Parts: sequence; structure tokens; C-alpha cells
Amino acid sequence: MAITAQEVNKLRQMTGAGMMDCKKALVEADGDFDKAIEFLRKKGQKLSEKRADRETKEGSVFVRMNDDASSAIMIAFTCETDFVAKNDDFQALGKEIADAAMANSPADIAAVNAMSLGDLSVETKVTELVGKIGEKLAVTAYESISGEQVASYIHSNGKLGVLVAMTGVGTADVSEAGKDVGMQIAAMNPVALDKDGVDSTVVEKEIEIGKEQARQEGKPEAILDKIAMGKLNKFFQENTLLSQSFVKEPKQTVAKYLDTVNKGLTVSAFKRVSIG
Repeated sequence: MAITAQEVNKLRQMTGAGMMDCKKALVEADGDFDKAIEFLRKKGQKLSEKRADRETKEGSVFVRMNDDASSAIMIAFTCETDFVAKNDDFQALGKEIADAAMANSPADIAAVNAMSLGDLSVETKVTELVGKIGEKLAVTAYESISGEQVASYIHSNGKLGVLVAMTGVGTADVSEAGKDVGMQIAAMNPVALDKDGVDSTVVEKEIEIGKEQARQEGKPEAILDKIAMGKLNKFFQENTLLSQSFVKEPKQTVAKYLDTVNKGLTVSAFKRVSIG
């Protein structure tokens, strides 16, 4: 049957797909709009499967926080190119997914993809956008956090985000301090909050590295353990958040900086998400 330009344009307005894709879909569906939309969805699914092995090293991090700043979520919505990352439809869907994640508190990425956005799931909406844009798209990270007060930081490129949960807040306004600590985490990428949070396998590995370095330097076997422990303590100072030198004031640690903001203020947890 003949498909008019008006029909093609109508389907394009409904789906956002390209003109030629819309015309082909209407031809395949004999002018039935519901079937044409289903055809376009399937096209998106096929494209998604075809590009499944592609890497998504571009995209944006989205953060949402509740009204009293006691909890927050963060997602990474990724794509193949920076051009698509700046696309209005891509950004709109990322924001929509983040809003839904804040409202529904999903357990993990699988639960994020299963959430409803109107009549469709997140997974289906992403697949539809794959069909329109022509790149692999995916929610590749999801984190949530809660505390007495939560702060967030997103780097200027939009590809790196941090959530910080603080305790010992009292009645002080510590939002700026939280943002400063978020910038610290973004820049220094600590492995844990403090030494107690470092995985035991990491500790064992650092001790062995310290011993081997000392051995290569010709140090006696009897003192290798002592040297290794000294190197481990340095590792803790450089790689655990509260012991790190504060980037804005290197003469004090992050822990001491927080204590100057409000006596007893500290970080109870943090999450860091980076794309690329």
C-alpha cells in the first residue's frame, strides 16, 4: 500500500526514529501504526544485539538526592561516542532513569533495567533509543548511599561522580565540606575509607611487595617484616580517604579537615563512579 509523507512524519513524531526507518516500518506493517512501532522496537533490539560487543566509554553520570539530603543514588548511562553523550534524547533518558531510581530504590543494575518508565521498562526504552541513535547504550553503574547528610560531586566532564555520606553533622551546614571531600575522592581515588576497610588480600599483597622491595635493596631478612609494615602504613596514608592529605590544604589530613569544619564530623561511606 502507498504510505504518505504525512504518515511517515506522524510515526517519526511518535517514535523519534529516522524518516526512512519510519517509512520502511509502515510499509512492513501495511500502514498499521502499532505494528510499525513494534517493528522499530525490534529493529532497535537487533541493533542492540549486533553492537553488544562494543565498548561504551562515553556517557554521563546522573545523581539524584532526596529532599533532606539523607540519601542519594548515582547512575552511569553510557554510549560509544562523545557526540551521542551530548544528544538531547540521550540526556533526557538518563535523567528519566535517574529520577526513577531515586523513587524506586532498586537493588542493582538488573533492577534498574526492570523499572517502569511509563508503559515501558528501562531496558525497552534504552533499546528503542539504540534503534534511533545507532549506538550501543547501557546503564553500566548504579550506586546508592545514605547518612546523616549526603553530598555529591560531578566532575566538569560529566563522566565522573561521587557520593559522600557524613556523620557527626549536628546542626552545621556541611554541604560545602561534603563537596570538597567529593572532589578529593574524584581526584585521589582512595581504595577505602580507612585502613580497616582495605581488603585483606590487598594488605597481604602490599606486605609482600614491601618485603620484596626491601630484599632487592639488600636489607637483612630479619628486618624485612618491619620495613614492609612501614611501607604498608604509607600505603594506608596515601590510599585511604580519611588518612590522605587534603588536596586543598595538604598540611592536614581529610579527617582533620572535617573535624575543623564541625567537631566530630567524619565520612561514613562514599561511592565513586567513572566512565571510560
